[in-house]
Amino acid sequence: MRNSESFLKGRSPRRNFSVISRGKEKIVSNLRIMKKGELIEAVYEAAGLDTKKQAEDVVNAVFDIITKTLVKGEEVGVTGFGTFKSSKRAARMGVNPQTGEKIQIAATTVPKFSAGKGLKEAVKK
Repeated sequence: MRNSESFLKGRSPRRNFSVISRGKEKIVSNLRIMKKGELIEAVYEAAGLDTKKQAEDVVNAVFDIITKTLVKGEEVGVTGFGTFKSSKRAARMGVNPQTGEKIQIAATTVPKFSAGKGLKEAVKK
């Protein structure tokens, strides 16, 4: 079977239980997470490559290019999929949850992803 969905067929799904805290509310989520090895396998099958090493090189190259572009402060936009960008967070005051002590949180730059219309519509179905 050579298609990008074969990672789901015939394999027991790995589940990851995560707890998301929002104030006093805790949400437990049962997520299916595709690991990097499974992504490489899916690329290998979907693209019909000769070896899994080629698929691994492709996946690593895409991640490296996105990372290097974000480090330069530029955006990566893939029409219909989404946009990767870096965003600056200003310094701010926070509270240490264990001690209640006020602390200064330094300014930082973080990666962000905004889903494109095509991805949003595909996930909505």
